[in-house]
Amino acid sequence: MTTCPKCHRPIEGDEPYICCANLELSWKCGTCGKVSEGFAFPYGMCPYCKGKLGILEREPFDDRKSMDAIRAAFEIELGGQAFYKRAASESKDLILRELFGRFAAMEQEHIETLSKRYHADLPPPAEDFQIDRSAIFAGVQRKPDDPENLFRIAIALEERAVKFFSEQGSNSPEGSVEQDLYMELAAEEREHVALLTTECERWKAGKAGLL
Repeated sequence: MTTCPKCHRPIEGDEPYICCANLELSWKCGTCGKVSEGFAFPYGMCPYCKGKLGILEREPFDDRKSMDAIRAAFEIELGGQAFYKRAASESKDLILRELFGRFAAMEQEHIETLSKRYHADLPPPAEDFQIDRSAIFAGVQRKPDDPENLFRIAIALEERAVKFFSEQGSNSPEGSVEQDLYMELAAEEREHVALLTTECERWKAGKAGLL
């Protein structure tokens, strides 16, 4: 039996074929700007806002401004992951402990996606990270005895990231690579804000989380 030299699966008949095994494409939403990886999406729609996806085509970049945008994204993701891991370990609420543990896993998946997308290797987050550090950065008062305070800090951190990337994008030259990057990163953080807000409302209502 003849097999494909790429994926080693059997080839039926003698018809010409195209092997798409392990092929992953990058797509950009024309509405929200979010980048998604995958071979195909239902109806070619953005999984976040349902806008129309188009294949992302971008020239390789190595200039300092583009690297600054990517480094800022990683700094925010690493800080968020460290916060969620600490919040999970410190929370006295069993549901919140599990929820923030899932947020930490979500951030790890996002970091791995960014690492793959931009070919960057990163160290693991520090184990001695303190939540007070995030509270100060987010501009939210730390209230150790208030479980909802963890949500407020998390949402404020993500909103701060949206604001930062949006402002950097607006201040970048029109049509530049760095502007494109900042808009993509702002869209990623908006998704996080929406997810956290939804999870907070469900938690307050006593409903199970969506994650």
